[in-house]
Amino acid sequence: MSTPKSKSHAVFLPYPAQGHINPMLKLAKLLHHSKAFHITFINTEFNHNRLLRSRGPNSVRSLPDFRFETIPDGLPQSDQDATQDIPALCEATRRTCPDKLKELILRIEKEDGVPPVTCIVADGAMGFAVYPAKELGLPVFLFFTTSACGFLGYLNYAQLVKRGYTPFKDESFFTNGYLDTPLDWVDGMNNVRLRDLPSFIQTTDPDDIMVNINIKQCEDDAPHATGIILNTFEDLEHDVLHAIRSRLPNTYTVGPISPLVRCIPKSDPIASIGSNLWKEDTGCMEWLDKQVAASVVYVNFGSIAVMTAEQLLEFAWGLAGSMHPFLWVVRADLVQGSNAVLPKEFLEEIEGRGVMVGWCNQEEVLAHRAIGGFLNHCGWNSTIESIYEGVPMICWPFFAEQPTNCKYLCNEWGMGMEIGGNVKRGEVEAMVRELMDGEKGKEMRKRAGEWKDKARAAIMAGGSSYNNLDKLVEQMNQFN
Repeated sequence: MSTPKSKSHAVFLPYPAQGHINPMLKLAKLLHHSKAFHITFINTEFNHNRLLRSRGPNSVRSLPDFRFETIPDGLPQSDQDATQDIPALCEATRRTCPDKLKELILRIEKEDGVPPVTCIVADGAMGFAVYPAKELGLPVFLFFTTSACGFLGYLNYAQLVKRGYTPFKDESFFTNGYLDTPLDWVDGMNNVRLRDLPSFIQTTDPDDIMVNINIKQCEDDAPHATGIILNTFEDLEHDVLHAIRSRLPNTYTVGPISPLVRCIPKSDPIASIGSNLWKEDTGCMEWLDKQVAASVVYVNFGSIAVMTAEQLLEFAWGLAGSMHPFLWVVRADLVQGSNAVLPKEFLEEIEGRGVMVGWCNQEEVLAHRAIGGFLNHCGWNSTIESIYEGVPMICWPFFAEQPTNCKYLCNEWGMGMEIGGNVKRGEVEAMVRELMDGEKGKEMRKRAGEWKDKARAAIMAGGSSYNNLDKLVEQMNQFN
């Protein structure tokens, strides 16, 4: 009698920041629930402790076949509830985590009831996982949690250096129009300028950590991966995906992931496992229930973006002046170097029509009938979630591939408009009014509705993302 085949066992290694952990955990839950995978999900010790503080012990409670583990990130210990310094974190994880990952896999495989590890799913920003995996004889799938257009931007970093576009010769290049230099040689992108590519290339430092690490991820790590995973869908980024696959043919689009995970029944214990590193406010949903359909502006600049105290005030008074009700997520660390504090006069002005919270369940908010527009930083999770719900956007990109997402939202997909980096209250007020009441806003809402339909078709049975997920799982199971 033959021994029954054990479950495929995928080890997940997210980059330790909120916007990366969220889609990684969703994919892990999806593989566990519908594809019968055993999952080991690795958080850094720093984020493990943040989850305990924000969500309680059940947030990292291991189940027999969905287990949480931790490794150090290589940075000094801290109890701060804020995103760590990104360049320092990238450098530290690349230095520290490969050996720790290998040690952890060897340890868990010795534990009773744990099937052998059959593959690793690592964040693209943790692409160094391909090297310990090779030593262990394991396949690695790299999940780049960016848009496809953002990822294609990173894939061209080496060429930007080789062709002399970066590093900039001096500080004047940031303001003298150089950023508007057209890049007509980038395959898969139309009318792209230097400023439209991920922002780390905007440096005068030839040893810039983020430029060099992104080149390593794209030129060294990604070609060694068994497959590349992206949280997007074919219709949205067709030309970009064609260019990516010319270099990395095993690229799977499986998005939008969020709505697939929402189909997991509440009776499944993994349904309650979450990943928000900030404590969620639930009272805002009751407030939304009392608002008129499509009347509320939702404002959230994500988990990493920061602004000056002056910019905070300009956004605040612009929102107040628009006279539209709004729900604004104001993180404690939103203002650079100090707490985000708004004046008493502003709070009095917006009483009854403006609500501010420290964090919320964004997917629930975007799906609410009261939301009519979204002012945000163009992070990919926010963008793809907004596309799925058909919510048009005002874009204030902060860093990384957010300018690329902004370019596509405004110029290619027709459901966004950009606000200037040097934000002024009058511009905020005018843009909110245009988004909610103007002719351009109506056109954006129409285009957003069209993309909503295409996004939903992609994840339905027979859709491109539905089929690609099946193909991805089939390849993952080949190694069991």
